[in-house]
Amino acid sequence: MTQRLVVIGGDAAGMTAASRAKRLRGDALDVVVLEQGRFTSYSACGIPYWVGGEVGSVDDLVVRSPEEHRRNGIDVRLDSRATGIDLDRCEVAVDGSDPVGFDQLLIATGATPIRPPLPGLDAPNVHGVQTLTDGARLIDGLSDEPGRAVVIGAGYIGIEMAEALVRRRYDVTVVDKGAQPMSTLDADLGALVAGAMEGLGIDVECDTAVESLDLDPAGRVTAVRAGGRSYPADLVVLGIGVRPAAEIAAEAGLPRGDRGGIRVNARMEVADGVYAAGDCVESWDRVAQRWVHVPLGTHANKQGLVAGLRIAGVDAEFPGILKTAISKVCDLEVARTGLGSDEAAELGYDVVAATIETTTQAGYMPDARPMTVKLLADRPTGRLLGAQFVGREGSAIRIDTCATALWAGLTVHEVMMSDLGYAPPFSSVWDPVQVAARKVVEQL
Repeated sequence: MTQRLVVIGGDAAGMTAASRAKRLRGDALDVVVLEQGRFTSYSACGIPYWVGGEVGSVDDLVVRSPEEHRRNGIDVRLDSRATGIDLDRCEVAVDGSDPVGFDQLLIATGATPIRPPLPGLDAPNVHGVQTLTDGARLIDGLSDEPGRAVVIGAGYIGIEMAEALVRRRYDVTVVDKGAQPMSTLDADLGALVAGAMEGLGIDVECDTAVESLDLDPAGRVTAVRAGGRSYPADLVVLGIGVRPAAEIAAEAGLPRGDRGGIRVNARMEVADGVYAAGDCVESWDRVAQRWVHVPLGTHANKQGLVAGLRIAGVDAEFPGILKTAISKVCDLEVARTGLGSDEAAELGYDVVAATIETTTQAGYMPDARPMTVKLLADRPTGRLLGAQFVGREGSAIRIDTCATALWAGLTVHEVMMSDLGYAPPFSSVWDPVQVAARKVVEQL
């Protein structure tokens, strides 16, 4: 007997699950995807590089188009906004259309940009950058002449958008209420990021809360008032972060966690026959041992894979996350994984940390570039707790060594003695990760 899977949301998690379940079950499963936008399976992480001109076309960010999914037997319905879930009737209400019945349901509604309660944030020159439609709207609003932009928020999206706008010849001010850019970094490494941004000509205003927006008679923002000062703006970009788009699940009576995301188990199940995956859910932090909301495409794709396998009847589990992330400001690379100092202290760890200044290659190589590495460990056990990198080309990808060690529960002594590759064009004879680990071991 043919069953129907309804998927709410057609990006990473939703389409990964839909594609895998359809591939495994074939004609035994009808798959309907309700996508409120015009795109499926796209890279939202690439939007800043599209805005900045490094990516030439929106098509370059689309991994698989709706037409491709339809050719694979998936009924993709664009401009179809799900407005409610009736678990008793097994139906999804759709704006402007008849309800869609289901045997199994996947909620992959993603996340929405955080918008402070400030009058004027709905002005036409205020932009979020969550979807390709958001990116297209922002690009349409850019001027060919030099302009002035204010980016509210200095997290990953904020700093990436600031760089993109500098590439577009805008004078950029970044305003953030935190003490430094990239609050997921410790203060000493965050200061390096701030210095790099200022080196690009970006005005970085931290410890500064936005107070109000000035509007012209046409309703467009002309300035952002923050910290008692006024910053002229031809456009405003919101880089504050996102929150889980979990309202439709909550209204249906499905559980949410303390972070606002849908609470799932390791099999991505919310209730019998109901799954959720991607930016709308909370994930289990393997180091902190608690539920967190970390909206990244890496997690969304893996969670979608697990959900698709489970829908198809294959045993699979999502084992959790480490909060590993990587970004850049011009040629300054930034990466982190695991716990930072503040979070480790909050969780009650007795932390030992070491920070080293080193180079991306053997120091005598002509292309060796500077790099800062910081490792954190638990004093009683010596177990690695977290790592952070800030440096030039060749720095950030080393975070994967630390993430793998963290995933495996290695001690810093084991990291120090691990067998890593060496050749002068790639590393010193003691890899920078091992040098930092050795500094921690000496303290232990």
